[in-house]
Amino acid sequence: MAIHENLLGGPPPTHLPDDPEPRELIASGAAPAEVAAKYPASSLAWAQLADDAFEAGRVIESYAYARTGYHRGLDALRRNGWKGHGPVPWEHEPNRGFLRALHALARAAQSIGENEEYERCAAFLRESSPTAADTLS
Repeated sequence: MAIHENLLGGPPPTHLPDDPEPRELIASGAAPAEVAAKYPASSLAWAQLADDAFEAGRVIESYAYARTGYHRGLDALRRNGWKGHGPVPWEHEPNRGFLRALHALARAAQSIGENEEYERCAAFLRESSPTAADTLS
């Protein structure tokens, strides 16, 4: 039996390819809007915009940024073999932008009373990565 073999028969974890430029720019203090403009496919840039807007009380803006990051992440996951379900491990750093955007979307949805969307996103986050759900809560 191979080490790390999935004994439950579910899909293997999806690991997005590394895209270090947006991550490094955000870590160095670059404006997230500039990073998103330069790297619009970066879920991380959109997640950071969502977090910043939420912290400033701009919940609708946060929702829009989060939804953009979420959809960019779904596109990337599908391009990398994801079939609509299965693990997206938080431990793999390139997955964190998508997971952060998903969390931000759930948070913003809850804040505006969109409870079905909140519950769907919160469940999707926990199913994709229990570690992300625990870390981001």
